[in-house]
Amino acid sequence: MPKKILLIEDDKFLRELMLRKLLSLNYDVFAAVDGEEGIEKIKKELPDLVLLDLILPGMNGFEVLEMAKKDPITNKIPIIILSNLGQGEDIEKGLKLGAADFLVKAHFTPQEIINKLKTIL
Repeated sequence: MPKKILLIEDDKFLRELMLRKLLSLNYDVFAAVDGEEGIEKIKKELPDLVLLDLILPGMNGFEVLEMAKKDPITNKIPIIILSNLGQGEDIEKGLKLGAADFLVKAHFTPQEIINKLKTIL
């Protein structure tokens, strides 16, 4: 059974690029375009892994991460932050809130992101 991955990303280009890449590797992939939809889908779909952007309309990625980690039903799901925010304090905050990893978009190609994801899965 293919692993389920939720991609929470508001940038249409990046979202479609990552969805295509993950689908081509036979993952069961679905997406959310903002934090509220992301939380709903985490609870409903119970994915094996979440790729989470931080800068989202409405509820930001840190809030999504915090809510997912506080919920006993979803707190074991690994969440990889995928963001353009690369400041030390952002990374520290993400990891402290329970992120499995923190990837700065500008520093990783889609293939490198996939490799990280495979390591965590």
